[in-house]
Amino acid sequence: MSDQELLVSQPVRGRYAPSPTGELHLGNLRTALLAWLSARSAGGDFLIRIEDLDSGRSREKWIEVQLDELRQIGIEWDGEPVRQSERGDLYEEALQRLRDEGLLYECFCTRAEIREASSAPHGELPEGAYPGTCRELTATRLAERRATGRPPALRVRADGAAFEFEDMLCGKVSGRVDDFVARRNDGDYAYNLAVTVDDADQGITEVVRGADLLETTGRQLWLYENLGLSAPSTWVHVPLMLGDDGARLAKRHGAVTLEQRLAAGQTVAEVVEEFAASVGLAPDGSEPMPGNLVEDFVWRTASRGL
Repeated sequence: MSDQELLVSQPVRGRYAPSPTGELHLGNLRTALLAWLSARSAGGDFLIRIEDLDSGRSREKWIEVQLDELRQIGIEWDGEPVRQSERGDLYEEALQRLRDEGLLYECFCTRAEIREASSAPHGELPEGAYPGTCRELTATRLAERRATGRPPALRVRADGAAFEFEDMLCGKVSGRVDDFVARRNDGDYAYNLAVTVDDADQGITEVVRGADLLETTGRQLWLYENLGLSAPSTWVHVPLMLGDDGARLAKRHGAVTLEQRLAAGQTVAEVVEEFAASVGLAPDGSEPMPGNLVEDFVWRTASRGL
């Protein structure tokens, strides 16, 4: 079987991964709908993963609230949602592999030091990238840093590796990878490490998420390669939902959650219609529900409205 035939025959397996820090923003709900439509229209599986690694912001009460919001707009999923907070062994195993390969180092930089270092020119790395301040600390300097008692973050030794991938909506994306954090200095595993390990472990073939996460993809591709994991074959970064003024939909625009829209008198069907109309999937006034949109869903159509 050729590589092309293998790609075509590969079952689609999509996912949506909310963070339980509050009600879902309407833009997040629209992205969830698009991810679900994409997977289901291809006859694929759709999984839910709770990204509750941020121990300082994640709250138990928001998990069921968010799952209920997904159910209300007609989204269902395969199997039980998994929780990142219960998958620490997998992340630690990945960290150990990076350690064994000499690809991690301790970083003691404060937020202020990182901002200052990131604002300085550093070759081909993108603006705001970490330039490797702590990468080559001498043994003496490392001992001094450790003696301060400040716990270190763990950064990867990416050395500005190049990346390139094709995004369904954004086209060809390329750049360089900075020395990003794999484990924070508070002990929490970082987003890029966890999402890479999870998507590989769950066999995810298609990632649909907000365009604000586009810049993270190169870091994740670096991790897939250096951890010996299979990367998703399809990437789709969806533009953010906008208000009437063309700016990102925010509280100043009024109701920005499903509950707020319902309290203002809208129905669930009207909210779904707004999502569908915003990406060219349904005419105004049609009041579609997700199940009715699956049969006709194609990214070519959706991209015209995004």
